[in-house]
Amino acid sequence: MATTGNKNINAKLVLLGDVGAGKSSLVLRFVKGQFIEFQESTIGAAFFSQTLAVNDATVKFEIWDTAGQERYHSLAPMYYRGAAAAIIVYDITNQASFERAKKWVQELQAQGNPNMVMALAGNKADLLDARKVTAEASI
Repeated sequence: MATTGNKNINAKLVLLGDVGAGKSSLVLRFVKGQFIEFQESTIGAAFFSQTLAVNDATVKFEIWDTAGQERYHSLAPMYYRGAAAAIIVYDITNQASFERAKKWVQELQAQGNPNMVMALAGNKADLLDARKVTAEASI
């Protein structure tokens, strides 16, 4: 996989966000290059991996796509514990999903890995006419 001199890095990545925000769609696009318009809801969590060459390293992302339903919230720490990075996803057409994203950020700041890289992803940019969360909105 990596040639001599290259570093192999494993990085745990977790996706968090409200139900229907598009976490699974983002992961499927990243890992398989696919888009399924009517994606089934994730139950518990789904696991994927993707390997990329970055500069002189080979990075294997171990990706946990978590369920957005509230009943699965208590399982989330099991997935974000030890994660190098988290992507908090919200639906730009749904203000409530943005409010939920704020709560995920607060939870990760309080309980997550202190060195975790966090990214906020406004999803469903193709639905710009239905946008409810402005690009200027802040956490």
